[in-house]
Amino acid sequence: MEFPYPDGHSPDDKPAPHALLAPVLGFLGTWHGRGEGEYPTLAEGFTYAQQVTFSHDGRPFLHYEARAWLLDAEGAPLRPAARESGWWRLQPDGRVEALITQPTGIAEIAVGQAADGVVDLSTHDVALTPTAKEVTATRRRYTLAGSDTLTFVHDLAAVGQPLQHHLAARLSRRS
Repeated sequence: MEFPYPDGHSPDDKPAPHALLAPVLGFLGTWHGRGEGEYPTLAEGFTYAQQVTFSHDGRPFLHYEARAWLLDAEGAPLRPAARESGWWRLQPDGRVEALITQPTGIAEIAVGQAADGVVDLSTHDVALTPTAKEVTATRRRYTLAGSDTLTFVHDLAAVGQPLQHHLAARLSRRS
């Protein structure tokens, strides 16, 4: 069956983006790149590849999906790492309410602002399944550098550690 209402991956795709999406139109599409991560509970830092996709269906929210793979010293994929999906709900004042879920049993609600090519989100609430690792807070910052580069910085408070740097990636537009 063909989907009667496909998602748009650019501002020019049908359906037309909702007017409230104006502050995040530059994020639409698929982004690929590499990043580095660290955390006090890990023995050493790591390098990863990441793909992030933002799409819309004409309503005032973005669908968000991200996947990551750990890389070896030569840059070859070792295994899947993080995976998450969710929704960014845009409000009239540029405020963003984000719902982000992970298959590891973590569901985040984050709030923040979208302006001038930057989306800055901080934890409003975290829900955990009974066997999920403890996560108490996150901060995510997505920044457009021109039309073809997206940087991502993720701070994390988990497993008894305070909020601190965890991930940073530089992604390029693929579509």
